Amino acid sequence: MHNLDPIWLTFAGFGGGLVGSMAGLASLVSYPALLAVGLSPVSANVTNTVALVFTSAGSILGSKTELRDRMGHIKWLAPTAIAGGITGSLLLLALPSKSFTLVVPVLIGVAALGVLIRRNPASTTVASPHTPGWVLTVWIFVIGIYGGYFGAAAGVLMLAVLMFCTGESLARSNAMKNLLLGGANGIAAIAFILFSTVRWADAVPLAIGFFVGGRLGPVVVRRAPTRPLRYLIACAGLGVAVHLGLDTY
Repeated sequence: MHNLDPIWLTFAGFGGGLVGSMAGLASLVSYPALLAVGLSPVSANVTNTVALVFTSAGSILGSKTELRDRMGHIKWLAPTAIAGGITGSLLLLALPSKSFTLVVPVLIGVAALGVLIRRNPASTTVASPHTPGWVLTVWIFVIGIYGGYFGAAAGVLMLAVLMFCTGESLARSNAMKNLLLGGANGIAAIAFILFSTVRWADAVPLAIGFFVGGRLGPVVVRRAPTRPLRYLIACAGLGVAVHLGLDTY
């Protein structure tokens, strides 16, 4: 199968980029694909993280409409998410990751159900288009820590928080989620490139697929019926929670 590995990884990247840009679950597709072509778990994680940057690049490019008037939030929340990601990475070096796995399935399950909650924009704490408010800022920092420390389904957590705190549409919240996670993931990717070994022969085709899938995802979210898409994202998140719960407990 080695001669077909680049084709396989490109298709896996496309699927992962599409799912990731819509629901924040790209690694559910791409990580097993890297294991299937023979990478070790550590090498697969490193290679996957570097390639994931292109999902964010594609999704941000496809979300210009949703992000056009969000510069005030971006300037405030992007550094917050990056700071959280760095903090989580440092915690991972100091603490065993297993100490956090007991609560992860519960967090993801709650976030998946949170995606289904619809909130009236008039009742939110985020009225200003220029500043996100301290509640949302704290949540983004905490999720950034979670992403840097453990990472599983961080996109679902962030999407749920953004939708609940801002009361904005799924498409606009999803676009912001992709941008914020992209920043945090980019920092991790730089660290891996500098201090670890990336399997570039596998990362490149995966990244190409990620970019195309990530570019298409926002278009699908923008045009798809909102309610079925909410249920689809919630079901995917609950599936991850159940899977991790079975492995943990």
